[in-house]
Amino acid sequence: MPVYNDWESLNKLLFEINQVVQNLSGYNFQCVVINDCSAVERSKIDKPKNLVSLRIVNMKKNQGHARCNATGLRYINSNINYDYVIVMDSDGEDRPIEIKDLVNEISKNPSVSVVAKRVKRSEGFIFQSLYQLHKLITYIFTGKIINFGNYSCLTKKDVNILSNSASLWCSFSGTLKKNLPNFSKVDSIRGSRYFGPSKMSLLNLIIHSFSIISVFKYTVFLRSAFMIIALSFLTNVIGLAALIFQVLIVFFSLLIFLVSKRENEKELIKSNENILNDNDILH
Repeated sequence: MPVYNDWESLNKLLFEINQVVQNLSGYNFQCVVINDCSAVERSKIDKPKNLVSLRIVNMKKNQGHARCNATGLRYINSNINYDYVIVMDSDGEDRPIEIKDLVNEISKNPSVSVVAKRVKRSEGFIFQSLYQLHKLITYIFTGKIINFGNYSCLTKKDVNILSNSASLWCSFSGTLKKNLPNFSKVDSIRGSRYFGPSKMSLLNLIIHSFSIISVFKYTVFLRSAFMIIALSFLTNVIGLAALIFQVLIVFFSLLIFLVSKRENEKELIKSNENILNDNDILH
């Protein structure tokens, strides 16, 4: 779980996780928190009794949510003995009660990762409409339906695959969709933040959307080329509109190309160098 400044939410989340996992027999749970160089002093955190350990990994510099997930997966893969990794947000929007759904699904087919498919969101009408537009544009330009976020339960094999994929540095859900041909889904309701307003502003939604789409940049370029060619044959029918759409498609493709530069295999591989320490291990 990445966290930036929001220690109050983390404390509440750990309390709720503790309540959920006490009823999941047959599994031992450890928790790894990636502290994204928080500017707010950490409040006192106690290890919940139903967790084997609580480990806080402190970053030297702030790097953002997606890169914290990437760093966390690589850290776990190298430093912790595990069978599965649950990736989730630390602010309450990924509801802890759904951990049991992920675990129950993985128990049915232990070799297949599970993602939390969003069937209901808590944001307002405008945001939800824009989110639906994001999913539509993603489908048009990539041919992929991505209706899940970070919340997931990953097998060890899949963690290894994802943690060595350069695009993980840019987008978790896009990388999962691109690299894992087979995964299960459970229905999930997007919760509300425990404290404070959502950090997913319009600008962040646009960056989030472009980051996902950029994982499939070559597909985007190919589809864009076909669209531009098709529109050229429609010039006599729709006139200036065809030219406008062509310009917009070219502009969109250029933006996707620029965003795709956020992928950085070297930075991903040396992400451990940004770890200040991982000495905060509570047993």
